[in-house]
Amino acid sequence: MNTDSTVTADDARYMQLALTLGRRNLGHTWPNPAVGAVIVKDGVILARGWTQDGGRPHAEVEALRRAKKNAQGATLYVTLEPCSHQGKTPPCADAVIKAGIARVVSAMEDPNPEVAGRGHEKLRAKGVAVDIGLFADEARRVHAGHIAKVTVGRPHVLLKMAISADGKVGLAGRKPVALSGEQARARVFQLRAQADAILVGIGTVLSDNPQLTCRLPGMEARSPVRVVLDARLRVPLATSVIATVRETPTWVFAGRSASAMAEEILRDKGCKVFRVYDEDGKLDLAGVLATLAGEGITRLLVEGGPTVAASFVAADLVDEAALVYSEKLIGEGGIAPLAGMALDALTSRLRASGSERLGPDTLEHYERA
Repeated sequence: MNTDSTVTADDARYMQLALTLGRRNLGHTWPNPAVGAVIVKDGVILARGWTQDGGRPHAEVEALRRAKKNAQGATLYVTLEPCSHQGKTPPCADAVIKAGIARVVSAMEDPNPEVAGRGHEKLRAKGVAVDIGLFADEARRVHAGHIAKVTVGRPHVLLKMAISADGKVGLAGRKPVALSGEQARARVFQLRAQADAILVGIGTVLSDNPQLTCRLPGMEARSPVRVVLDARLRVPLATSVIATVRETPTWVFAGRSASAMAEEILRDKGCKVFRVYDEDGKLDLAGVLATLAGEGITRLLVEGGPTVAASFVAADLVDEAALVYSEKLIGEGGIAPLAGMALDALTSRLRASGSERLGPDTLEHYERA
C-alpha cells in the first residue's frame, strides 16, 4: 500500500461504504467506471457521491457538491484515482484541490493511460496527503469493466449458464427447458442490472424468444443493452428483442454477406446494426468486443447458448463465470453446456471464487486468477 499517513480501522469502514456506493450504479455509468466517494471530517460523514447515469457527474464532484464548504480540511475516500485530464468535464483532482480536501484515500490507481498516477501526483504536489491501495482487490472487481476497456480494449466478460444436475443445458433438438427456480432467476436479473450489455446468439433468440431484460419490481429501467450475434440477419421482427427495441436498446452484429435490406429494416425499427467480420466474411468475435468497447460498453454479460459460450471459451475471452446448477435432470440426449468441448475447458482456466445457495439451486462463481 502506498501511503502518506497511517491507515486506520475507520478508513476501512469509510472505504467499504464508498465501494458500496459505487456498486449501486454498476451498469448505468458506461462508458465511465462506477466510482463511489465519501467525504469525512472529524469522524462525521459530510457527504456521499457516486458516478451518475451516463458517467457524469463523477463521484468526487457529486460528493463535493453535497459537502459544499464543509469539505475544507476533510478526508475524501474514493474507489478509483481522481482523474487528472480534461475530458468532457474538468479534472476531478482539480476539484478536490479547490475544495480544500486535506487527505485522499484512494482504493487504486487508474490504469487509464490518460491518468495512470497523475491524479495522485497532482494532489500530492498541492500538499494533499494521499493513501493508495485500501481494498484494492475489491475495487478492481468493481472496476473490472473499466480496467478491461482501457487495458485490453474490450469489455469485461461474465458468462452465465444454467446447468442441470446431469450436466446439460437444454433438451434434445435444442428445445428450451426451465432449469432455475425463482430465487436463481432473481439473482440473474441482478446480474443483468449490473451489466452494460447482455449478449446472445441468434439461435437463442429463435428457440427461446427471450426478453433479456431485468424483470425485478422497480428495476425494469436497469435493463442492459441487448446484443444479438446474427451473421445473416435472420432475426424475425416479431421477436421480443426487436419488438421492444424502443423500450430497451438492441444492437445486432452481422457478417459480410447479410442482406442490406434486412439491415435497413432493422435500423428503421430502431436497432443499431454493426457488420464486424474476419477475412472470410464471418462474424469476428474479437472485433465484436472491440466494437462494443468503442461504443462505451465496459461490462458484458453473455447468456448465449452452447455455441456462443464455446466460442468465447475457445477465444479465452471469459473473465468470470456464473454457473447456476439445478437439481433437475434433463436425461439422455440433452445438450452439453459448451458445444464441442467439456465444461472444464472453462472452469480449468478460472478459479472458483465462491458459491451461493439460491433455493433449490446453487450458483458457483469463477474468475480469472
